[in-house]
Amino acid sequence: MSSLNLSMFERFAVTFQAGDIIFCEYEPGDNFYLIQSGRVQIVKIMGDIEKTIDILNPGEIFGEMAILEEAPRSATAIAYEKVKALEFNRENFEVLMRGNPQIAMKLLKLFTKRIYDQKRRFMILTLQDEQAKVADVFLMLNELNPVADPEEDEREFKTSIEDIAHWAGMSPGACREIIHHFASQRRVELQKDKIIVKNIHDFERFVGSRREQKT
Repeated sequence: MSSLNLSMFERFAVTFQAGDIIFCEYEPGDNFYLIQSGRVQIVKIMGDIEKTIDILNPGEIFGEMAILEEAPRSATAIAYEKVKALEFNRENFEVLMRGNPQIAMKLLKLFTKRIYDQKRRFMILTLQDEQAKVADVFLMLNELNPVADPEEDEREFKTSIEDIAHWAGMSPGACREIIHHFASQRRVELQKDKIIVKNIHDFERFVGSRREQKT
């Protein structure tokens, strides 16, 4: 989004201080936000535990389901630090769509990606087995970065244990224990700046079996 000129929409700018709740899960909503500066934490209640499911950066959007379908908020949005954002509702969103088709197309692509990302991350969090959650994060990363030969077993991921833990919705310590367990089984190899999964198809079978047990 940074390549687009959004100065004409400055009148829609809003500011939130660190810790401000932008909107709450389950409440009705008719607006969405495009982050200009600062980060936003997306939190969801799962069972009786509050879990962070995403940290959004400048250029990303959130709350878009209020525009796409008239449904209650599916998560809570909290300003992780001081945040400046553009706030759109149905009315000014239509002005945006008519006034700048380039921005319209860019936003629609962003909407599509965000919906996929949220559903995919929710699939990880609904797994009961902690090891399966970590394995499924690797599957998600593999889906986001497809390789030339999908039949190839080995995959390299330039990511950290902290990132994996964030996506799996668990503490870095618990995630590190699981990844070291996978390493002891020679299913993964830890290197300085990357994690190598020896057989991505083994993880596919493992996660698939855990999902079947749940259903």
